[in-house]
Amino acid sequence: MEKFPDAYGLVKHKVEVYPPRTLQRSDLERAHLPNYLNAVNRDDPRGQPHGLTTYDRNRLGLPPGPRLLERSMLETAGTVSATLAAREDGLAANLAGGTHHAFPDRGLGFCVLNDIAVAIEYLRASGQAPGQILIVDTDAHQGNANHAYFRNDPGVFTYSIHVGKNYPAVKEPGDCDVPLPRYVESLDYLEALQASLPPVFAATEPDLVFWISGADCHSDDRFGQMRLSHEAIAERDHCVLELCREYGCTTPGAGTVLVYGGGYQPKPGMTGWIHAQTVLRTARTHETGPA
Repeated sequence: MEKFPDAYGLVKHKVEVYPPRTLQRSDLERAHLPNYLNAVNRDDPRGQPHGLTTYDRNRLGLPPGPRLLERSMLETAGTVSATLAAREDGLAANLAGGTHHAFPDRGLGFCVLNDIAVAIEYLRASGQAPGQILIVDTDAHQGNANHAYFRNDPGVFTYSIHVGKNYPAVKEPGDCDVPLPRYVESLDYLEALQASLPPVFAATEPDLVFWISGADCHSDDRFGQMRLSHEAIAERDHCVLELCREYGCTTPGAGTVLVYGGGYQPKPGMTGWIHAQTVLRTARTHETGPA
């Protein structure tokens, strides 16, 4: 997917970029079932019993095999590394991640591993988990797997603002869901965000924020079904980052972790550009305040 190197190319000379740490299979198994990981790792186009069925291959949308699992582990390692960096420095980003449709036993919608679930379980296993974690999902699609994974977890609050009648067809109840109409305009979107997200921060007072930004809310995106302008996306970013800063989540010992989410622009380079702008706004927040 060219959007990942595109974003990297735009930010590599403006922010510090580090390779991710190495994850072990045991790190994945805290959030995913071993049988599922084995099935993803099996390169069998016939969908044999020990691999993904044809139905599950179609739902995932990606061909299984060792290369897919390796790539997904690297993506997830980026989120784990960004999480540790954010806890130390206050802010960090992964130039991938935000795979919020991956359940413990199955992958959906191009999401193989749930990077945020793996990162949170990594913190817990290493004794570094903060008191309250908030997942802010501004991707155009509901963060269904995160909703399901953390539903009965008092240490994690899930927020998702998305198109109500869009993928996934079956929604999962979350702590705060904000479904919007198809082709929501910029002003309506921003009003809904500004009305719903500040009370979530006030109620949770988070110690660590994971932000799935999403580039698919732009008006030209093929699958997002939103009509946000570039200016509206910048205002969205300002709103989220200002709240993170106001509640102390951009300081060492707390942390804000930005991850990619979806984006499917028809114009080459545009998806990566949108995400890169969010990364750079986040970096400027660390230096001088929200852009």
